[in-house]
Amino acid sequence: MFSLRGKLGLVVGIANDKSIAYGCARAFRNGGADLAITFLNPKSEAYVRPLAETLGAPIILPLDVEQPGQLETVFEAIGKQWGRLDFLVHSIAFAPKEDLHGRVTDCSREGFLRAMDISCHSFMRMAKLAEPLMHQGGCMLTMSYHGADEVVANYGMMGPVKAALQSATRYMASELGPKGIRVHAISPGPLATRAASGIKDFDNLMQTAAERAPLHKLVDIDDVGALCAYLVSDGARSLTGGTIHVDGGFNIIS
Repeated sequence: MFSLRGKLGLVVGIANDKSIAYGCARAFRNGGADLAITFLNPKSEAYVRPLAETLGAPIILPLDVEQPGQLETVFEAIGKQWGRLDFLVHSIAFAPKEDLHGRVTDCSREGFLRAMDISCHSFMRMAKLAEPLMHQGGCMLTMSYHGADEVVANYGMMGPVKAALQSATRYMASELGPKGIRVHAISPGPLATRAASGIKDFDNLMQTAAERAPLHKLVDIDDVGALCAYLVSDGARSLTGGTIHVDGGFNIIS
């Protein structure tokens, strides 16, 4: 029930060996899944390709969701080589620094729309392309954060963007459920990833999380990977539409 042997998955968002997406990919592979893995651009390929090859990924392709046609190319390759897809992980987010570091009230229209496109709408686009490949059912996962639910200092405009992502997840879970496709948002505690480095005073945020969480510890990418491996397995076949926290219990503390 919990084995991933024979399952085929797409992992989007690996930047290096500290990425949440890499923790997920490693857990999937350890469970027996075969993976398609993407990299953002030629610069990131130097870091991602060796990791993907270590995981035995038979499909390794570029994917910048802002570049027309690249997302479609990835799913066309998966359809041609595999003929189906059992799960996917969307672990990408971006906001222009000038907007991220300012007040939500002051964020630019252009910055907000770009953050929404990359961080939220790209998941919806992936879901649309994955749907016809998940003809045996499947699971779609995306990454959120506690700042979508409550105000987190310096998280700024990404809070509203992640809130939209969580809402979209619920609606897609409702729409795709009749086809046996499950959709979840994962909300990890703060992790020292490359993406997190753009958040002001992030070290203080991590320290506070470790102090206040009931388990008094930070989570790591393997904690997130273990949860995601369970969610894409048949053992979680009756779960969908959730925002699932893996944060040492931090989210229950006021």
